[in-house]
Amino acid sequence: MRELIQATGMVISASPVGDYDKRLVILTKERGKITCFARGAKRAASQLRAPCRPFVFGVFSLTEGRDAYNLYGAEVENYFDELASDMECACYASYFAEFAGYYGRENVDESETIRLLYQSFRALLKPAIPNRLVRRIFELRLMAIQGEYREAPDRKISDSALYAWQFVISTPIEKLYTFLLTEPVFEEFARCVEDNKRRYVDREFRSLEILRVVT
Repeated sequence: MRELIQATGMVISASPVGDYDKRLVILTKERGKITCFARGAKRAASQLRAPCRPFVFGVFSLTEGRDAYNLYGAEVENYFDELASDMECACYASYFAEFAGYYGRENVDESETIRLLYQSFRALLKPAIPNRLVRRIFELRLMAIQGEYREAPDRKISDSALYAWQFVISTPIEKLYTFLLTEPVFEEFARCVEDNKRRYVDREFRSLEILRVVT
């Protein structure tokens, strides 16, 4: 067997392959966005069954193959089980994972994006913060991480909406989800984030379409 590699990251998608295997896309700090196969992960007794689910965060033990990695084990730090048990939260989390995957690249340090995903998933589990606000904060900060944003929105907005925009761009990720907006200010902020997406993002997201139906 080839040398084991340790990679810290989060599963952003998992799909079945044949009768017993799974194909994972994992966003990792050390190797960027990678594809890996988990042999036998669908078997009831497999130790890979639990970590081979979307939103799982931990340290993955891998070997490098010609075109993909192979998963041999994982030390899971958070399964985010609560997300899967709430349909709306699960839909938001799936969209966040898909959006992060859109920007993900192999052999690129994805530490900031992983931290953003982790904190955003935690925010989805807090009833005090509306999920739609979590979504807009996540979108803007992810685009900011990629350098695809403007210091101020193109349209004229209130001082409160402008402050929210600049706060999301510049504050440490761990402190992102510490504010609320009145409905009028939120609508301004959301329109500005959507404008930014139209400017820089050139694709539609399947998970976002499902989210629109659910919410």
